[in-house]
Amino acid sequence: MKDINDNRSIELLIRIGFLILLVAASFMILAPFMIILIWGVIIAIAQFPLFKKSVNALGNKKSLTAVLFTLAGLIVIIIPSLMLAESSASGYQNLLRAFEEGRLTIPPPTENVNEWPLIGENLYIIWSEASNNLLELLSKYDGQHSEEVKGFIGWLLKTLTSIGLTFLQFIVSIIIAGVLLAKADMGAKTSKEFAKRLVGDNAEDFINLTIGTIRSVVQGILGIALIQALASAILLIIFNVPMPGLWALFALILATVQLSPLLILGPISVYVFSVLDTVPATVFTVLAVLISMSDGFLKPLFLGRGVDIPMLVILLGAIGGLLAFGVLGLFVGAVVLAVSYKLMEAWLHADNSTF
Repeated sequence: MKDINDNRSIELLIRIGFLILLVAASFMILAPFMIILIWGVIIAIAQFPLFKKSVNALGNKKSLTAVLFTLAGLIVIIIPSLMLAESSASGYQNLLRAFEEGRLTIPPPTENVNEWPLIGENLYIIWSEASNNLLELLSKYDGQHSEEVKGFIGWLLKTLTSIGLTFLQFIVSIIIAGVLLAKADMGAKTSKEFAKRLVGDNAEDFINLTIGTIRSVVQGILGIALIQALASAILLIIFNVPMPGLWALFALILATVQLSPLLILGPISVYVFSVLDTVPATVFTVLAVLISMSDGFLKPLFLGRGVDIPMLVILLGAIGGLLAFGVLGLFVGAVVLAVSYKLMEAWLHADNSTF
């Protein structure tokens, strides 16, 4: 009897070990695509309510509706991105040409700058020199800080490469989302079976909470960030600010981590005052402030439809995702950590009979 039990234990260990190896191998194979797959699932879940209504309107043709959704998503992403990239490239060339011809000027600082604590005096001196002769100032600091300049250029090129890679990953994620929408029934069935294995009879609550959290974050955080970024891009293009796509991207990142886009648009306002008349520059500044404050009335409209997420959770998720997975992880990290937070909150506050 003892030998039989020992044999069964060994056989069980072998099965467990084989299962662990299989799961580990599968994870290693899917690891390069994991962030794209997760983002595809997030997009599909966020779009599903509209997708379901569209399917009913088109006579229950799910495959056709999924194709139309995929094409629409690609058009919405690709066309504005190409327009912003072209505009940014043109703005960069104009900025470089103005710099080479000596037409690039910086307005002199006010006396109040000199009174700022800690940095005021040094900033006033550098700003004054830049307003008098920008080329001379750059040549003065070029030799002293050549390594820092090279390092910054290297970082900038690396960042732009990462943005390009993220753009391609996002396109693939949209295509994956379209496939998932076309197979929504199968996906729902598989999710319910998996959730039932994971949490038992409370599988339906588990799924509803996860879906509600994802849609809330996508609408209330990422949706608002995208609206602010698009509004910023339009504002920058209207007022002919160089490289509007790059600044709009920075505004998108700031809005995602719950920081004001005014951190980008504010300094740009200073530039606008230096190249335009007072009236249009003032209009630009007012619109920049309105765009930065727009989340105050947009959040109750979008985030209020789902579950409330603490700002710190979104901030940590976005920054952690950015450090772990690059630019695309900025958005995925916010969603994943928000879902994890709400599931943990539900688990802590629920009794055994409800969750």
